[in-house]
Amino acid sequence: MRIITGAAKGRRLRAPDTDRTRPATDRVREAVFSAIGPWIEGAVVLDLYAGSGSYGLEALSRGAEAATFVEVGDAALAALRANVEAVGLGGAVVASDVDSFLARPGDRIYHLVFIDPPWDLPTDVVDRQLEAIDPILAVEGEVVVSRREGDRPPHPPDGWHVATDRRYGDARIYRYRKESTREGT
Repeated sequence: MRIITGAAKGRRLRAPDTDRTRPATDRVREAVFSAIGPWIEGAVVLDLYAGSGSYGLEALSRGAEAATFVEVGDAALAALRANVEAVGLGGAVVASDVDSFLARPGDRIYHLVFIDPPWDLPTDVVDRQLEAIDPILAVEGEVVVSRREGDRPPHPPDGWHVATDRRYGDARIYRYRKESTREGT
């Protein structure tokens, strides 16, 4: 596993030594970032269930302004911290479970959020987390969700639309975009 392009191109990332973490493959990340396009530059990124941090670190390498990595597992946190330090592009590591983090989001607004949970996380939990993300997601912001192929697709909040829905091996990647026409935005 490595950073695909940008300032840290080719930098190898350490994978957590745990069964609960499945790092996104280079192929999947490359496809996701190709779909997102160049607007990543200057974005504020949130990487939930960060694991190795491959999504957030790839975003930083491609010019994102800042990234926050949320992870709770000890092995994953060790790998994540080592990767953030080795890549050297910054990023805040938060040792927390995702639900607790989203319950106290602070005042930061994110342009891009990655949700790559363990396969056994029920989709209704992801649905709830998408609702919690809505107030901290910028207008025209995007959320990328990885689920196991065959699982029920996540249900996004009102005012979001599916930008892409693609299968990559045993993973299904959903990319949602928050509309600019929402009332009050």
